[in-house]
Parts: sequence; structure tokens; C-alpha cells
Amino acid sequence: MKKSRIKKSKFIVTFLPIIIILIVFIWLLMTIFEGEKPQAHLKPLPEYLSKSTAFTITVSDLKMGLKNLNMSIKQDDGPGIPIFKKNFPYEGLFNKGGIHKFEEEFTLDPKKLILVQGQANLIIEIHDFSKRRGGDGNLTILEHKMIVDTIPPSISAMSRSHNVNMGGSGMIVYRISTDTSKSGVLVNDLFFSGVPFMNDPQSGIYICYFAFPYNFKKDTALYLWAKDGAENETKRSFLYHIREKRFRKDKIAISDRLLDNILSSFPPDLFDPGDSNIEKYLFINRRLRKENSAVLKDLCQSPSEERLWDGPWLRMKNAATMATFGDQRIYYYKGKLIDRAVHLGVDLASLATSPVQAANTGRVIFAQDLGIYGLTVVIDHGQGLYTLYGHLSSIDVTFGQPVTKGDTIGITGTTGLATGDHLHFGFLVHGVPVNPIEWWDSHWIKDNIYRKLSMLDKIIEK
Repeated sequence: MKKSRIKKSKFIVTFLPIIIILIVFIWLLMTIFEGEKPQAHLKPLPEYLSKSTAFTITVSDLKMGLKNLNMSIKQDDGPGIPIFKKNFPYEGLFNKGGIHKFEEEFTLDPKKLILVQGQANLIIEIHDFSKRRGGDGNLTILEHKMIVDTIPPSISAMSRSHNVNMGGSGMIVYRISTDTSKSGVLVNDLFFSGVPFMNDPQSGIYICYFAFPYNFKKDTALYLWAKDGAENETKRSFLYHIREKRFRKDKIAISDRLLDNILSSFPPDLFDPGDSNIEKYLFINRRLRKENSAVLKDLCQSPSEERLWDGPWLRMKNAATMATFGDQRIYYYKGKLIDRAVHLGVDLASLATSPVQAANTGRVIFAQDLGIYGLTVVIDHGQGLYTLYGHLSSIDVTFGQPVTKGDTIGITGTTGLATGDHLHFGFLVHGVPVNPIEWWDSHWIKDNIYRKLSMLDKIIEK
């Protein structure tokens, strides 16, 4: 037993240091020759490089630390163009004091780098201080392929005559290059999207309906605008003439009896407790009107690219015009001016509870209550053209239902902000209200739309 203990003690004394040294040696080897590659993240990751673009590269190595970082950009079989290079110092035991995480912002400008059109490969190489690979360290290569495209798309007008009334509509025919992803007309900061003629984008021929808002100045600039997939933009002028238009002024006296009638059409919980009747009315005429306009604008942002309408729009039968588009309304209460608003449609009155027809063929995209407009129907006629029918007493169509010109869609009434039984008829171009009387006029449609479309028919026949 005693000899056994002595042998065991000698074994421990002899081999324990060797085991410890071996463990330490293995640990050193595993630490110095660690095989974990550095991590690298690049953002953004654009598909195209069309202009000077800022990037951020983040690299890290939590073990032996970062040794160097090299970035270059390469096209085809040509040599890589150096973008950024950095060597990191080795500090402390096992580089504990070295750099283990690094972030750098850099900019790639295709023009300064003299890059040609086509594919470019951004290459990022990161080494760490591991002794692997003959002492070169672990290597991470991050590549991001982009398409260099610095040439903007082309766009040019094909139609020549563009006479537009203030508060009215216009239509232009234009041609675009095949790389164009989005195009249309800019009226100040408003964009009106074009659609391919005959639903054929390959032809490169587009048409665009646009509006000139009633409150824009006559000298507002209009442009054709195009953008490609690389975000290159082109803006081109075209021939047009804006006709000045004067709008009527209408003074409206608000009585307590009128307030009671109007407010009875709105739910009581719409207002703050304690509001007076005139405060409730101003809430409707200001805030609710603004909210309803925003809803209409949103409704008209996804038009059918197919033309659904045909011929002039119908005007309500046997109806007198009670208010016109662009009327500048001034409201008085007990002799004091309390508010202003603009009437953005035409009010038509016939016999009470008269049938209302769809002014043209299209598809119903809204059929419910809409604040100041009461029970309302909105019809999409395609290519950015819409009509609105407000103050109805009942609705005879449903959302998504196709309608033909002349179909009955509802009955006139006094719902919403109405002082008598009538139809509020509105016309919108991509959500912007315009004067409906142009679209009732067969001569206006012939001169401003059909003549341009017939020009295209002749081009296609050739």
C-alpha cells in the first residue's frame, strides 16, 4: 500500500507538469492559430450605383483582433481600383489591446472613379492576427455586385398643343426610353403618373392626364419627368399654355336654424363635449373637410391603367347648377366673418330624391359615408380619372362593382354638409379636384384628348 502511494506521488510529480505544459501549449496553439474568421457587414446594398453614394462598413474579430482591411472596386477583367486600406496595430499579450471592432464610412462616386456603365464588384478583404495560413491570418472576403448606371432616361413630348385652364385638366402624349421605371408630369410639386398607350409598355409611348389646381399661380412650371431603376432622373419642359380663370365669390350667412339642420346629420360623439354649435360647425368645415380630402387623395393613388370610360361624361338630367367649381365661399355668423372655404365640385339640384347616374363607365372604389360629403360614391374611370357623387340619401352600388355610363348608382339627398337636396358632383385627376364642366363638353374632349389619341392611331398604323 505504501509503495503504491509512493509510485502515485512520483507519477504526479513527474507527469503533472508535463500535462500542464501540454494543456498550456494546446491552449496557446488554439489561441494563436484560432480559425474563426472576421465578421463583416456592409450597408446599404444598392442594386445600382448611379451617383455618389455613402456606405458604412463594420468589421469585427473578437479573438486575435483585426490585422488589416482592404477595399477595392473591380469591373470586368480590369485591375481593381483601391478604395480604402487600413492596417491595425498589434498591442498587448495576444493582441488584447488591439482593435477588435472597426467601422468606417466611405463614399463611392462612379464619375470620380471613372467607372464605365455595367457591373461593378465591390470587394472587401479582412485579415485577423491569427497565425493560420502561414501567418497571414484568417481571411474574410465580402463582395457586393452593383450595376453602374449614370445615364438618365430619356423622355420627350409627342403631342404639341397643351392648353390648360386654371383649375382644369390636361393630357399629354410622350415617349420614354426602355430603361424608364416611372414617368409622368410634374406640376410644381405634384406628380401625375403616366400610363402606357394601349397597355403596351414596350412601345415606349405613354399618356398622362394631369391637373392644374385652382390655387396655383399662372406661371407655375410644368415638366415631363422620368426616373429609371438606378434612380437617375430626367426633367424636360414641353409646350403648354395656362389660361387664367376667375372664380366666383359667394357669401353665406349661417343662422342658428341652419346650424341645427346641419349638425343633425353628424354623430354627437364627433365633437368635443361643451362645444357650441358654431364651434361644431367650424370643426366640420375645417378639420373634417381636410380629413375627407386626404381620404379622397389616398383613394385615387392606384388607378386602373386601362381606359374604362368612353365619350363625354353625363351631367345629371334636368338639374340646375346651384354652385360651381372653385367658388370662394365666405361664411358669416351674426354678421361676423367666421370662415372661408373653396367649393371643389358642382352642385346640381333637380327634384328631391332624384336618381343619380354614373357619369361614365368605370368601377366603384368607394360607397359609404364620407364626412362633409355624406353618403358618397367614387368611381374609377381608369388612367387617373375619377368622379365623386356626394350628399346621397341612398347608395345603390357596392365597392368593386363595375358600372356602365347611365347606370343608377344612388338617390340625391341632404346627407353631410348640405343645406338642401342636391348632388355634389366632383371630378378628380389622380386625386386632385378639377372643374367637371370640361369633361361634360364633347368639344373639349375632342380637342384635348381624342385628337391626340387619333395621332397615335395613325403612328401605329404606319
